[in-house]
Amino acid sequence: MIVMHAGLPIAPDSREDALELVEELAVESRAEDGVIDYRVTADIEAPNTVRVIEQYEDGDAVDAHMGSDHFESFQAEIAAHLAGEPELYRYDVDSKTQLM
Repeated sequence: MIVMHAGLPIAPDSREDALELVEELAVESRAEDGVIDYRVTADIEAPNTVRVIEQYEDGDAVDAHMGSDHFESFQAEIAAHLAGEPELYRYDVDSKTQLM
């Protein structure tokens, strides 16, 4: 499994527009083959930072997502709403255990 974690610094004056774009991205991304989960959260300590947590079955699913029309459209549209450079991390996970 591959887990991706993105932090998007959002400009305060366009927060609502940015949240709409990210929500649409999440809904469309969850429908993709190979996507285990795709969640968007607002950081309670930094309210203008949106965090995206993505889980994929494998690298092919990541590549398909990154090349999808809806992701490319999102990339083009979100740029106007960013207050800085996004951060993106990738984690290659060997196993997962539910604790609760």
